[in-house]
Amino acid sequence: MSSAAAGEPTHADGAPAATDRDAAWVVLQTRWPATDLALWLTDVRRLYRINPFLEITLWQHNSPGHFHARLFNHSNGQAAELIASLDWLDDMTLQVNYASGIKQSTRFAIETIVGGSRLTITDEYVRGITIAPEQVDRSLHAWGVAMAGYLARDRRWGWLPLYRWFMEKVWLPMKPSARRITFIVLVISLADIALIALGFTIYWLEFAG
Repeated sequence: MSSAAAGEPTHADGAPAATDRDAAWVVLQTRWPATDLALWLTDVRRLYRINPFLEITLWQHNSPGHFHARLFNHSNGQAAELIASLDWLDDMTLQVNYASGIKQSTRFAIETIVGGSRLTITDEYVRGITIAPEQVDRSLHAWGVAMAGYLARDRRWGWLPLYRWFMEKVWLPMKPSARRITFIVLVISLADIALIALGFTIYWLEFAG
C-alpha cells in the first residue's frame, strides 16, 4: 500500500507521475485477477461506500454511465454533491469525471502483476484554483486500506452463503460510525465467548479430567 500527494515523482510500485498536475493517489495490491477486479469495479456505488469516511445520503443513477450523489466526508467535515459520469478509458481503467467542485476526476487503474493485480486510485484536482486546507479530501489513503481489506476478505470468505449479500446489503449501507460501533460490539462479543470457552476448558481439565 502506498500513497502520495501532488508534485511527488513516480513510484516503482505503480503510482502515476504527478509532477505536471494536481493529484493524489493510493496504490494497493490484491490477489484478484485483473479481469475479475475490472468487473468488480463496475459497481461504482459499492466503491464509494467502502470509503470509511464517506456517509452517503443519496445515490441516483439518472442515466447509464451517470450518477448523482450527496455525501458527507468525515475526513474534512465537508458536505459534497457529486454529479458525475463514468468513462472506461480502456478495459482496465475506469475514470469518474465530476461536473463541478475542486476535484476533476477519480481514476481506478488496474495492472496485472505476479500473483494478482495492482489497483491505483488517483484523484485529479482542477488546476489553477485556490484550495483551502479544509477542502482537501483526506480520506484517500483510508479508502485504499479499506478497499484492500474488503477485497482480501471477499476472496477469503466470499464462498460462504449470504456473505456477499450481507456485506453489500447490510454492512456497506451502514453509516461509517455504525460500522465502527458494530465492529467493536462484535469483537467484544467474540472475546466474551472466548473467555467463557476458556473457563469451561479450565474447569474440565481441573475437575472433570
